[in-house]
Amino acid sequence: MRVISRLDIKGPNVVKGIHLEGLRVIGNPAALARKYFEQGADELIAMDIVASLYQRSPDFNLMRSIASELFIPLTVGGGIQSLHDINNFLRAGADKVAINSHAIRNLNLLPEAVRQFGSQCIVLSVEAKRRPGGGWEAYTDGGREHSGLDAVEWIKRALYMGVGEVLLTSVDFDGTRKGYDLELLSAVTAFAGVPVVIHGGARDAESLVQAIEKGRADAVSMASILHDDEWTIEALKQGLHAKNIPIRHSPQP
Repeated sequence: MRVISRLDIKGPNVVKGIHLEGLRVIGNPAALARKYFEQGADELIAMDIVASLYQRSPDFNLMRSIASELFIPLTVGGGIQSLHDINNFLRAGADKVAINSHAIRNLNLLPEAVRQFGSQCIVLSVEAKRRPGGGWEAYTDGGREHSGLDAVEWIKRALYMGVGEVLLTSVDFDGTRKGYDLELLSAVTAFAGVPVVIHGGARDAESLVQAIEKGRADAVSMASILHDDEWTIEALKQGLHAKNIPIRHSPQP
């Protein structure tokens, strides 16, 4: 079971909010990446959460500085508009790229990316928000803009295009520390034939256990509880181990 730390980035800083809004500055991306690597994170996710909203090009130098601190897989995303952007991220040290907004705006991007780079490094990032009448809508631009797409149906379509992993973020649960959205997670893992990483709402080790055992997540991602030093990666893994959930023992520097 993979335990993944996530860095949401705005400009030069790691930030964190609630429901992807009200962002507060947390610290330096490279320093935090090193911190969580040393704590034993299995992977790290670094997402520029305003690049697409501001129509800004990705900061490849910043991602290169993050990658230089790690000896674990790195997934990066934010502002990816083209195969050229994907290639530059991979050259900057990323192992996988997560695509959201421009995958919706350009339906050829995902299949072309899979064809050129392989499904193993193309991740579909989905920011899902519950609809009043039921189900979830996929949002773009850091959870700010409606896409009009049903999130579950969009994931099914992207899987048909060949993506190798789904990064599923609950906008409703993000930053709330009330546990993951198990209903949303279960709706996706019921059919997904690729790994599903859940993000948004991590509270404690037990919330990770629930996501794995009830939601059937393949990996769990968290941010706030790590940034505020409420939990460490090591303590979360100990909590999983206590429930007989297999964990990875990451090599230390």
